[in-house]
Amino acid sequence: MNLLEKMKKAGSITGIQTLAESSLFNMRDTIPTDIPIINMAFSGYLDGGISTGLTVFSGESKTFKTMLSLYCLKAYQDKYPESVCLFYDCEFGVTPEYLTSFGLDVDRILHIPVEHVEQLKFDIVKRMEDVKRGDRVFVLLDSLGNLASKKEVDDALDAKSVADMSRAKAIRSLLRITTPHLTAKDIPFIMINHVYKTQELYSKDVIPGGTAVTYSANTIFVISKAQEKTGTDVTGYKFTLNINKSRFVKEKSKFPFVVDMDTGIKKYSGLLEVALESGHVVKPSNGWYSRAFLDESTGEMVVEEEKHRAKDTNEDSFWLDIMNKKDFKDFISDRYRYGSIRQKDDDWLDPHTGELVE
Repeated sequence: MNLLEKMKKAGSITGIQTLAESSLFNMRDTIPTDIPIINMAFSGYLDGGISTGLTVFSGESKTFKTMLSLYCLKAYQDKYPESVCLFYDCEFGVTPEYLTSFGLDVDRILHIPVEHVEQLKFDIVKRMEDVKRGDRVFVLLDSLGNLASKKEVDDALDAKSVADMSRAKAIRSLLRITTPHLTAKDIPFIMINHVYKTQELYSKDVIPGGTAVTYSANTIFVISKAQEKTGTDVTGYKFTLNINKSRFVKEKSKFPFVVDMDTGIKKYSGLLEVALESGHVVKPSNGWYSRAFLDESTGEMVVEEEKHRAKDTNEDSFWLDIMNKKDFKDFISDRYRYGSIRQKDDDWLDPHTGELVE
């Protein structure tokens, strides 16, 4: 028996593997959505998707946080029809009708009302102990920012108005206990949170909950919002996923998408800006767009003669050919992916999975 095998058998912890063979790193689950810009924001890949572990959606009120989390849950239910969602709720703003309108299977969503952080911690730990790797469980919390501590609740019952210094400590304990379960058992946990502004001359968005949220999360999005207008009429909103922290995507990257008031999220919104930067779309004249494709024999981009109005650039017929091109996928990986190392002309080495990505 060599030293490596001897060390494997010497300890009391089960599931020991070499780092090269570790399922915790080499077999992490990815859940693609049908919105390319969201896949890019999560993974840095055009055809990537939601990762397991802790993801935080932070933003001011009405910045699409809950709806985004439901899009992620819908993608998970589509990939795993047998999956179960643990929906921890302290805001009670989501109804069964609202969930059904997203195409979600409400019979596979356990609605768990929570009153304070400690109650959430005790409940989620018990449930995580019963989960094994391969069980398809999705955890959603709405929201951390609105969740009190037990001390805060008790002080209110006793008519005390003293400051609560226990909440950050309780959140740290919650995340210390749950984070290893999420990684070891390949569980996605989406946590909705608020933001507050600093009092500086140029104010910054700060994530409530203390540093534990930042340390534990794989990805933290801070979502901003702006109006979309046709003339003077507001027709929708442009939301931007700002990368506050990511283990996969370059921080400070921005991923915009548009939600129309009548038709909902525009599937290909955000891609036009990326394709204009990569050269796969050009703007021959104001208000018109043409596609361009790489001529591998010359290495030059060849622009199509056909022109398209801006409203026509949200169609499958405009994007599918571009999205299937390797040079467009490579541009996105180069532009957004954190830590990818090109091994040769045809593939990438992903340091988070240890796999070559074609």
